[in-house]
Amino acid sequence: MGLSHDLVRSTNIAALAILSLLLGGSTVRTQSGASAFGSAIATISEPDGYFDTDNLISNESSFQQVIPDLQRRSVRGGVYIGVGPDQNFTYIAATRPAVAYILDIRRDNVLLHLLFKALFHHSRTRVEYLALLFGRNAPADVDAWRGATAERLARYVEDAPRSDPGALRRRLDTTIRGFGVSLSAAELQTIAGFHQRFVESGLSLRFQSTGRPPQWNYPTYRDLLVDTDSAGHQSHFLASEDAFQFVRNLEEQDLVIPVVGDLSGPSALVKIGKAITARGEKLTAFYASNVEFYLFREGSFGRFVSNLKQIPHAGNAVVIRSFFNRGGYAPSRPGDNSASQLQSVDDLLNGVAAGRVRTYSDLVVR
Repeated sequence: MGLSHDLVRSTNIAALAILSLLLGGSTVRTQSGASAFGSAIATISEPDGYFDTDNLISNESSFQQVIPDLQRRSVRGGVYIGVGPDQNFTYIAATRPAVAYILDIRRDNVLLHLLFKALFHHSRTRVEYLALLFGRNAPADVDAWRGATAERLARYVEDAPRSDPGALRRRLDTTIRGFGVSLSAAELQTIAGFHQRFVESGLSLRFQSTGRPPQWNYPTYRDLLVDTDSAGHQSHFLASEDAFQFVRNLEEQDLVIPVVGDLSGPSALVKIGKAITARGEKLTAFYASNVEFYLFREGSFGRFVSNLKQIPHAGNAVVIRSFFNRGGYAPSRPGDNSASQLQSVDDLLNGVAAGRVRTYSDLVVR
């Protein structure tokens, strides 16, 4: 019996995605317009899920605090996996992986990362990226801004005039369509809506949950941009040109791959593990944010651990987690609304196997 056209096409796209991962990313398009990048997203992704936040930026004021510890542990290279929006770029810049997977239960997070990818594509420097992100005109001589501090970049964006919104929208839409990701007209509108939120709110943009206003102690984009780590250094990926250029280079090579998936889901993490194995790489950093809190609440933490076991990891691989002031857990420093910490992957897996990790508190109070 001959194979149907749809089955042949699906098989070819899956093969292309695997080939892309083996070769380290590619912009090769199929005749249907799909790219290896787009096919990898489609092949790995699980069905869309729901979470009641816009998640356009982080609500963790502490996320940079662990970067000196990442450096002390020599967490570098290999593969990075993370959840959520652009705080991942700061961890990617700090750990310098060969490839990064951004995993989130919401399809909207994939759409947001396609916006970021388009902005990287059109930005030679940090000041251009920030200007485009917030819909402002870039300075005439962008090269003169390569050594600018994060504070100076913030002041520029706050004072710069807005760019032509229609021209910018058409430019970004054309670029996003060229990524070879299957997108509906409604999804393109969603991306445009996300960008408009950045433009309208400017650097005062905060994380927001559905049905309630932003919380007073959530950091603004400006707060996160100019923040320092536990050693007093500005470690945001836009705080230095070198950090920005590393992330931009990965994006341009299609090596930051956003996918839809639940950490405890049936297939996304497993497929990422197979892709990592096929590349001959190992996981070095896994940013879980505070997702483990919800996994424990839903009774699915064990499935996450089972998925994590199937991912090859380096001996010094770590889980990066954040937690909020539930149950009296102390923040990373006075004024922070959250705390961030590292745990070795081996310590987590061994702790679960030995019965030392039975509750969420067992993870964050150590």
